[in-house]
Amino acid sequence: MKIFLSADIEGTCGICAWPETERATPFDYTPFQQQMTREVAAACRGALAAGATEVLVKDAHDSARNIDAMQLPRGVRMNRGWTGDLLSMMTGLDKEPFDAVFLTGYHSWAGCTGNPLSHTMNGRNHRVTLNGMPCSELLINAYTAGYCGVPVALVTGDRAVCDFAARLIPAVTVVPVNEGRGGSVTSLHPMEAVERIEAAAGEAVAKAGQCAVPMPDRFHMEIDFVNHAIAYGKSFYPGATLRDNCLVCFSTHDWFEMLRFCHFVLSDG
Repeated sequence: MKIFLSADIEGTCGICAWPETERATPFDYTPFQQQMTREVAAACRGALAAGATEVLVKDAHDSARNIDAMQLPRGVRMNRGWTGDLLSMMTGLDKEPFDAVFLTGYHSWAGCTGNPLSHTMNGRNHRVTLNGMPCSELLINAYTAGYCGVPVALVTGDRAVCDFAARLIPAVTVVPVNEGRGGSVTSLHPMEAVERIEAAAGEAVAKAGQCAVPMPDRFHMEIDFVNHAIAYGKSFYPGATLRDNCLVCFSTHDWFEMLRFCHFVLSDG
């Protein structure tokens, strides 16, 4: 059994401020870079102990150079840096067969009160919706997993995004480690988070077959940009439309085409 693990940082246990996510501020960043590594290592250990034969970890935050690979167990491969392909945080999922996806350290969507650092891909939008639902990076990456035919079996991060994941995929195993309020979070003890994630990963391996992602027949995304000039420029993407000066909309039946739109309009700087 092969696991694909995509790891973000803004849903790491205890994190509550942007400097804690940024390599340029090492005093704040280092403790959470280490906790991100511990949580990823725990998910890998739990999966391998439950019978997984291999785990591919995609470091999926910012520079994609956050996780200390020396702290991961043997049997784990690591993808660092960015290829620039359309799968982004899920790079590699389409290149070989996988049996389950794990998403660790994930966070709430832009505008959600569940995390002081809530956002969708970047800080240039007030909010993003997909088929009328608040659109998080988790939702985008879950649909990418569904497009590739791989179930999403484990989600860890803030409570709001874990609750959303459980509504989307009822059999998914979730580990909420933080709960946001305003600019603060209440979190588990960091080592308790690690212990819960390791145990949950084993459960997720056993239940992976029940965790298929329900894929809509059609996808409609709306991005509410902060800056009207950026929205105007992005609205020239083929097939996109501009509404109310700041809202760029795009529809397609093909998830890969939505990923192309996200790459050039939502994610592109």
